[in-house]
Amino acid sequence: MTTLILASSSPYRRELLERLRLPFTVVSPDVDETPASGEAPAELALRLAVAKAQAVAARHPGALVIGSDQVATLGTAPIGKPGGHAQAVAQLRRLSGQTVVFHSALALTDGSRTESADILTTCRFRTLDDASIEHYLSIDRPYDTAGSAKAESLGISLMEAMDSSDPTAIIGLPLIELSRMLRSFGLDPLKPGQPAPRSGSSIASSEQESVPA
Repeated sequence: MTTLILASSSPYRRELLERLRLPFTVVSPDVDETPASGEAPAELALRLAVAKAQAVAARHPGALVIGSDQVATLGTAPIGKPGGHAQAVAQLRRLSGQTVVFHSALALTDGSRTESADILTTCRFRTLDDASIEHYLSIDRPYDTAGSAKAESLGISLMEAMDSSDPTAIIGLPLIELSRMLRSFGLDPLKPGQPAPRSGSSIASSEQESVPA
């Protein structure tokens, strides 16, 4: 059976991929994520998703590798991860009442053929007062999340509306598009007879971490 690898160190993407009930391993891609001069946020997300997948595929011939990257934008300006409490407060104040677009880029490669896509999620933030912001941050602590909002958790209450073709895209790995890509490479999560991972499976260690079947 083809080895499936998630080229990511993100625990959120790992948890999402487990939903497809396919055995996979996790490998950190070690890719420079510095934007190129004049590079648009959408172009950056797609380029990095492809670069991550191809970098890991080069080290693991014969594997099927998933790469993903997410960039949030307010207008044309990118919105990064806050990194700390003060920055998250400032970020949520800035996003209050605003519309933010999340570019969740996805790539899948077998080393010779690569497919990629950019799945958009449009989020309209509620008008937020400082007390609401502080209460939210004390619970979710979303300091490693672009836009300072974990939509899979209490962060959904920050939103007035969300629009996307894939509800998992906002969390970082668009599973509807990924399932389509996997089928195009001959790996169908719903195909009878394919081994499924045991529930409660855990990650192993080091450069290639296993999620057992």
